[in-house]
Amino acid sequence: MYRQKIDEKNKILELWVRRKRGNRKLECSGCGGKFADAYDSNERAVQDLPWSQFRTTVHIEVYRVKCPDCGVKVEKVPLLPSKAPFSKRFEDAVGQACEGASARQVARRFGMAESSVRAIDLRYLERWAATRRQPALRQRGVDEIHLGKKQKFLTVVCNLETSEPLWFGRERKQETRDAFFQEDLTARQRRGIEAACVDMLEPFRLSIEQQAAHCRIVYDKFHIMRRAHDAIDAVRRAESFRKGGRMRVLVKEKRCLLLSRWVNLTAGKRQELNQLFALNRKVFKAYLLKESLDRLWTYNYEGAMLNYFKRWIAQLRWQRLEPFQKLASMLLDHLDGILNYCRTKVPLGVVEAVNGNIKSLLRRGRGYKNLRYLLLKVQRMAATRTEFVVFKKAA
Repeated sequence: MYRQKIDEKNKILELWVRRKRGNRKLECSGCGGKFADAYDSNERAVQDLPWSQFRTTVHIEVYRVKCPDCGVKVEKVPLLPSKAPFSKRFEDAVGQACEGASARQVARRFGMAESSVRAIDLRYLERWAATRRQPALRQRGVDEIHLGKKQKFLTVVCNLETSEPLWFGRERKQETRDAFFQEDLTARQRRGIEAACVDMLEPFRLSIEQQAAHCRIVYDKFHIMRRAHDAIDAVRRAESFRKGGRMRVLVKEKRCLLLSRWVNLTAGKRQELNQLFALNRKVFKAYLLKESLDRLWTYNYEGAMLNYFKRWIAQLRWQRLEPFQKLASMLLDHLDGILNYCRTKVPLGVVEAVNGNIKSLLRRGRGYKNLRYLLLKVQRMAATRTEFVVFKKAA
């Protein structure tokens, strides 16, 4: 350091730094070649970590080298990762601050523009992604997230073993799923996929059967139970219209209780449901069918699972519950994907957990236009378990 300037009124500290004569080892930023002589030099001002209350700016003497392969190139400086006027440790501090706060809050803390904070955070995540080892993809999950009327759906492909997303795509068409197989995976990686946990949409199945023939399709329990919730809600609405007066109001107010599992209800809520069941037998039968369907995924053997499923369907014979008959018909059409859970165990609920992390980031960041930036943010959250650390400290 050969010069310094301190502005105590505005809290600004400026430092001028250059190399010593005996410590001039230059490296080409293009090919990494070593050079002892410099072509020319210039001065570059970068913002560094603040010292106490002073905003620090460091003026660094940067050299250029004449490389026989790359031509005249700027030397590679480890503390200057990009052409932006910020040091590497300053960008790392901003990136780490963005893991637990929104870009707007970090911008207020460092006295910067919100767009600059997002750009720094993206470069920080790109450097982190370039140095980490990508885990193997043996079990994957596919689902979609509804973003709104304009952007509509976002397709999410995640690794079920590491609980982190791998790829984002616009819309939920078959061409969108095919793009992931063709652009991001090699033929060897496609052959290595053992199972895929997906929704019961037709584009999901067609894309996997065409691009990864050795992959077993396992239908997600969450989506199947959501169809059962829709069926019991349809029964509740039909009974509320069929009954009149006080009974209509009573059935209408019990929607949340009917969609909840019996084990999660308190004693008072269970008593309310028992009073409803005593007055309406159809709602009682529909609730029992919904609760008993959840037991389907407790079996480890395919034959036992199939026998239980047959007994569950046999209970519908004299119940006259049309929504559950439609549900049973849909489950029979997708029976092979349900039985595949016994053949290949996949962690259920991981896809919805990843979707929950994505939605929390979208709410905190007021949306993301750059899908690459959003993907890296969710991957960093899954790899470092940021949310778990925050909850642990809060507790």
